[in-house]
Amino acid sequence: MGLFKWIGGVLGFMAGGPLGAFAGYFIGNIIDESLEDGDTSFSNDGNGSYTGNGSYTGDDYDRNSQGQRNSFMFSMLVLSSYIIRSDGKVMHSEMEFVRAFLRNNFGAAAAQQGNEILVRLFEEQKRMDAENPFLYRNKIRQVCMQVASNLDHSQCLQLMSFLVEIAKADGSVPDDELRALYEVAQYLGLQGSDVDSMLHMTSGSREGMSLDDAYRVLGVSPDASDNEVKKAYRKLALDHHPDRVQSLGEDVKKAAEKKFQEINAAKEKIWAARGL
Repeated sequence: MGLFKWIGGVLGFMAGGPLGAFAGYFIGNIIDESLEDGDTSFSNDGNGSYTGNGSYTGDDYDRNSQGQRNSFMFSMLVLSSYIIRSDGKVMHSEMEFVRAFLRNNFGAAAAQQGNEILVRLFEEQKRMDAENPFLYRNKIRQVCMQVASNLDHSQCLQLMSFLVEIAKADGSVPDDELRALYEVAQYLGLQGSDVDSMLHMTSGSREGMSLDDAYRVLGVSPDASDNEVKKAYRKLALDHHPDRVQSLGEDVKKAAEKKFQEINAAKEKIWAARGL
């Protein structure tokens, strides 16, 4: 059994019990098989060091960062299964969002394995729901609470951002998905306003965002004072700064940079409207 299978399984068990161990094991399998096949951004230099998107080499090998990254990836897959199936349907566009993320950062084999993980998690959710409608939901709550104890606030926000993007992938977010998003946010120690802000982020350009959306991104009312708006922007910019998630890998940091651009686009839209 490969090293990363063990890491994935242990992290999974810590984060979610037997269900988490199952998902963690397969995430470890993704990394192990990708390393063996060379179909990944990770590469072995023959001296026990690896380079790539989860970059760690020689003396700067950071076990804590890699553990956070593995935990983050595990969490995204398990929580994705809950969001995708929350409305009783499994949409191709939402599944493809997750597959594309894995494909772009870990290769085709990872996308295939990730798809298998999600399918099996859907089966587990269906089995649990048949036994008790609250059983899987309680498992998700346990996973989120453990995630919140292992990741900091900004990392949890980035995880939530991925979940919102998955929910938006098919062009709409039905009520059941909204409920699931708010529920997961609460379990992660986040606010409903955090979800509202992410739901109203658009193309990252000021021109592609309405003034109403801009206020919703910053989480303030159009009637708020200039000082209130500036304070809201400063807090949002600080919480979502890409440097705060750099330990999770370049792929996650790039996604955070895009979100940061959208926050600044909202700020510019409001500043222009108010003449600030």
